Amino acid sequence: MAIARFPSIVIDCPDPSAIAAFYGAMLDWKVEVSPGWAEVRADYGQCISFQQVEAYTPPKWPAQEVPQQMHLDDLDDAEAAVLDLGATKHEHQPGTSFRVFLDPAGHPFCLCVD
Repeated sequence: MAIARFPSIVIDCPDPSAIAAFYGAMLDWKVEVSPGWAEVRADYGQCISFQQVEAYTPPKWPAQEVPQQMHLDDLDDAEAAVLDLGATKHEHQPGTSFRVFLDPAGHPFCLCVD
């Protein structure tokens, strides 16, 4: 049995409002911004939060010195959409059932078919 239905997810970044705008548009979730903090929230309650970190260092993927990754399911049409939102496709693509992108702050994330 799950302890929490909607666990809290908080992602470090240099500009919470910019990253929240990116994920809000990608997921079609409501964006709420306050100083040093932003959230994107689904109508059903799921939330992703972003906190400002002054000395932010983006992850280096696929190396694991600064690992921070997340996975979001989808693929072909989603690639064009996330690129339009400001993501970049990483040059290292190790598989065929997923694609690796970087959000505008440099966080690696994957769009997956399964």
